[in-house]
Amino acid sequence: MAIIYEVHPVTPQKDRIEKIKASLKAGAVMLYPTDTVYAIGCDINAKSAVERVRQIKQLSNDKPLTFLCSSLSNIAEYAIVTNEAYRIIKRLIPGPYTFVLPATKLVPRLVMNPKRKTTGIRVPDRPICFTLLEALGNPIISTSAHMTTDDDEGEAPSATSKTQNFGKAELFDCLEKLVDIIVDDGSDPGYQVSTILDLTDKEPVIVRRGLGWEAAAAWAEP
Repeated sequence: MAIIYEVHPVTPQKDRIEKIKASLKAGAVMLYPTDTVYAIGCDINAKSAVERVRQIKQLSNDKPLTFLCSSLSNIAEYAIVTNEAYRIIKRLIPGPYTFVLPATKLVPRLVMNPKRKTTGIRVPDRPICFTLLEALGNPIISTSAHMTTDDDEGEAPSATSKTQNFGKAELFDCLEKLVDIIVDDGSDPGYQVSTILDLTDKEPVIVRRGLGWEAAAAWAEP
């Protein structure tokens, strides 16, 4: 049964964040709110936890996992960012966007796309996410808890697909036996996913229209 941590939506309590951090470092998997939907996540460096996230979502190893970074400079540690990509990302973060970029050696194989060697990265506009990232000191895996198309189009139905239209209480009930921690900042689950931008080539491409896609489409403006 998962431990539920109720945290303040703007100023998360330090003692509770420290407990969550310690659990994540030890390999825990959590359910937590982002600026789009509730996500299932873990410490990117905890291999056993990443494997559990894949099991919960029923994802094969060739399906990449999105993860959260705290800033553009943090993104540059885990991905190769061209000048054009830098301009676009700087304009859009923090916000509901997933950027597909060439991965650096810091990205575990279990997380990246094994064929393209790419990775999906987000900088969410949510205090709890920034606080956890700052405490942990490295990225956090972030895959939607109640939709089947968060990271890749055509994702196979998973154990969480039935939670697509759940409210928070129902979502918690459904996943409390699958995760170790539930982070509750008082918000209800969102149902609109992030906009995915592929920045691996010279010309950026919107792979999926989600929240804020209109702003993303303005990348060509000076």
